[in-house]
Amino acid sequence: MKAVTWQGKRDVRVEEVPDPRIEEPTDAVVRITSTAICGSDLHLYEVLGPFLKPGDVLGHEPMGVVEDVGPGVTRLKPGDRVVVPFNISCGSCWMCDRQLYAQCETTQVTAEGKGAALFGYTKLYGSVPGGQAEYLRVPHAQFGPVKVPDTGPDERWLYLSDILPTAWQAVKYADTPPGGTLAVFGLGPVGQFCARIGRHLGAGRVIGLDLVPERLEMARRHGIEVLDVTELDDVPGALIDLVDGRGPDAVIDAVGMEAHGAPLGKLAQTAAGLLPDKLAQTMTDKVGVDRLVVLKAALKAVRRGGTVSVSGVYGGEVDPLPLMEMFDRGVQLRMGQCHVRRWTDEIIPLLARDDDPLGVEDLRTHQLPLADAPRAYEMFQKKQDGCVKVVLTP
Repeated sequence: MKAVTWQGKRDVRVEEVPDPRIEEPTDAVVRITSTAICGSDLHLYEVLGPFLKPGDVLGHEPMGVVEDVGPGVTRLKPGDRVVVPFNISCGSCWMCDRQLYAQCETTQVTAEGKGAALFGYTKLYGSVPGGQAEYLRVPHAQFGPVKVPDTGPDERWLYLSDILPTAWQAVKYADTPPGGTLAVFGLGPVGQFCARIGRHLGAGRVIGLDLVPERLEMARRHGIEVLDVTELDDVPGALIDLVDGRGPDAVIDAVGMEAHGAPLGKLAQTAAGLLPDKLAQTMTDKVGVDRLVVLKAALKAVRRGGTVSVSGVYGGEVDPLPLMEMFDRGVQLRMGQCHVRRWTDEIIPLLARDDDPLGVEDLRTHQLPLADAPRAYEMFQKKQDGCVKVVLTP
C-alpha cells in the first residue's frame, strides 16, 4: 500500500509499504477514506525528528471503512464507517476506568516514560504506524474506533479523531464561567474549534489571537472577536485592557512548542536537531526547552484566579515559568493529551445536526490526494496559499 513516510527533517515521502494485517485478536484493519495533517505532525517535520527513523509511517487523524476484524472485536464488522482516535486505549484498565484514556496503562510506553501509545508519533509513543496511508491496523479495536453514520461527508466526522475532542477538552479544562470571557491563543485548526466550542458552551465573549490573515478571517466568519498580534506591542496588556482591566476569565494556549517570536527557544530546538540522533534524544529528553512566548503571554493575560488551559504540544524538560507571578495571581493551569473517547459521545449529536453548530465543514482549506503529501506538509508548515487545514484522500 501507499503511505506517507518520514525520511528526515522537512522530508516526507509517499512510499510503498507492507499492507497491515490482523496481528492480535483485538485488531481491526481499516481502509482509510480521509486522513488529515495535524499541527502536531509539523513538530515531527521540524523538531522531533531525532525520535523517528526513516520509513516511519505518519498520521493520526484518519477515518475509513472497516475491512477486517480479529476474533476479539465484536462491536465492529466489515463495512462499518469509523473514525480512529489518535491515542490507543484499551478501555478497561485503571486509567481507562477513570476516562483517562491518554494514560491507558495497557498501551503506556513505559520504556520512554510516556502515556498511551499514539498512531504515527515517534518511538516516544510506541512507533505505531500511522494513518496517512491507504490502510491502517488499529490495535484495541474492541474499544477505540468511533462508529459514525454512513451519511454525510467525511469531514463531518473526521475531526473526531483528534482536533475536535482536543479543542472540546481544552474548553472544558478552561472552565470559563457562563457569560465570561475566553481568549484563545492560536487560530490554527484546534484554536478555531476552541473558539467555536467556547461560544457554544456559553462563553459570553471569545477573543482569538493569531498573526495569519486567513486564520483571523476564518474566526471572524464564526463570530469570534480577533486580535492580530503583529499589531500589538504588549499582547497580555492589550487583553487585560480589553477585558475590564482584569483580563479574560480563561485563556487557551493552542500553539505549543513552535510559537513564533521566541528566537532563543527556536535556536535551542535547531541546535538539538543538528546533533546525532542519540545525543539529540538525550538533550531533548533531559534539558529540552520550548518556545514559551505564547504560554507566558497566556499566564500573564489571564485574570487573577483564572485558568490557563494548554492544548498546544510541549516537549521541554527545563522550561522556565513565572511561578512567583502565577502563585501570587492564583492562576490555575490545566493541560494534557486529549482523552478522545471521553468526549466523543458529547460531540457526535452536534455533528449529526443539519445546522453544523461547530462549523466542521468550514475548516478544511485544502483537499489533496495522498500522493501530494510532501507538498501539503510544506504548504501547511509555511502557511502558504491560505492553508489552515489539509485533508488527504488515499
